[in-house]
Amino acid sequence: MSWARQIHIKSPAELSVMREAGRINAEVLAATRELLKPGVSTADLNAAAEEVLRKHGCFSPFKGYGHPPFPASITVSINRELVHGIPSKRRKLKVGDIVSVDCGTVLEGMVADSAFTGGVGEIPPEAQKLLEVTQGALNAGIEMMCVGNRTGDVSAAIQNHVESRGYFVTREYTGHGVGRQMHEGPQVPNYGKPGTGLPLKAGMTIAIEPMVLVGTEETRVLPDQWTVVSADGSLTAHYEHSVAVTEGEPLILTVP
Repeated sequence: MSWARQIHIKSPAELSVMREAGRINAEVLAATRELLKPGVSTADLNAAAEEVLRKHGCFSPFKGYGHPPFPASITVSINRELVHGIPSKRRKLKVGDIVSVDCGTVLEGMVADSAFTGGVGEIPPEAQKLLEVTQGALNAGIEMMCVGNRTGDVSAAIQNHVESRGYFVTREYTGHGVGRQMHEGPQVPNYGKPGTGLPLKAGMTIAIEPMVLVGTEETRVLPDQWTVVSADGSLTAHYEHSVAVTEGEPLILTVP
């Protein structure tokens, strides 16, 4: 994927629009979370997401993105699928599945982007632990999104949280700047060294997104040219928030 690497410092007005886009994005994800039930198709999740986006006069930057063009407004990735799963009428959810849903929302030209992983019915204890570790890694990364820190501090916090618990972070897919475009600079990997990378400045907005695997850091892409899976078929999880650096505490943009 070709990303615009330029870093855009957002004005207070732009942050206000991003915050509203983030609220809508949270509403989209809440609508999909309610549908995580046996027999529901991943296309049903996409339809629910698009209904919320239409209600607010928004759209997802995912649809039509890339080569080949992504055909849906959300990605839905199940179990071994790490990211970029394509919704399908044929793909039905089953009890015990863990499902990652990722969506972006464009409002007045500004983008918010977030993701969650949830279970269908009762899930195995090892899957529940994976979800808790991945969400904890997201929180650890967000805590480092402060003026005076660097992107490497964010990356290292994510990596340390995950690897200290016996899991793996992908080396191939990363967090990224977000706002005026879906993908901006800086690139923020889920691994790194404290004190390295670019300084964080007030007005920077970054999509922090730990992508965690149970058995390996290696991935491969399926023949659909989008869906990324763990190379060994083990479980995966993905959480994401768009976060603004401020003069004070980090501002999570993609919450209700």
